[in-house]
Amino acid sequence: MKHRRGFNPLERMAAHRKALRRNMVTSLFRHERIRTTKAKALEIRRSAEKLITRAKVDSVHNRRLVSARLFDEGIVAKLFTDIALRMKDRSGVYTRIIKMGERLGDASEVVILELVDYKLDTEEGADKKAKKDAKADKKAAKDSAAKEPADKESGAKPAKEKAAKKPAAKEKTVKAKGKKENV
Repeated sequence: MKHRRGFNPLERMAAHRKALRRNMVTSLFRHERIRTTKAKALEIRRSAEKLITRAKVDSVHNRRLVSARLFDEGIVAKLFTDIALRMKDRSGVYTRIIKMGERLGDASEVVILELVDYKLDTEEGADKKAKKDAKADKKAAKDSAAKEPADKESGAKPAKEKAAKKPAAKEKTVKAKGKKENV
């Protein structure tokens, strides 16, 4: 029975457990999605949801309480200005745990802990890739258009003629043996 067991100590000393929780929650808020073991995710989820609930009411007192748990002021600002505003209409359950399977080394359960409104960048990534390809095509067309008039004006020879007139490899004399070798 699990009566009167408030939390999972994760087989760590108190200071290590506190640092682990602080780092994992900071990473969760920074990336909005982390990959970890199931036991850690369940403990991190408790801390993260309490901080998000606290951040929904933006006051000096709440900012100080959250800052005591998270040492990165940039993440605290993101929590109050971005994440808490997205979760404003939710009454709880701000994170989800997605099971990934077992880790090969020690067979521990690996999960993804993410914020509920997290969206993969598949659509945006495809749009960005299409824009990047379009820019590359424009640049290539611009470069080729700039080279053609320059070649015609200067009367430069085609690339094949330039390649045909490359000098032969230089000969180098090795002093110790007195023989010539191609370099």
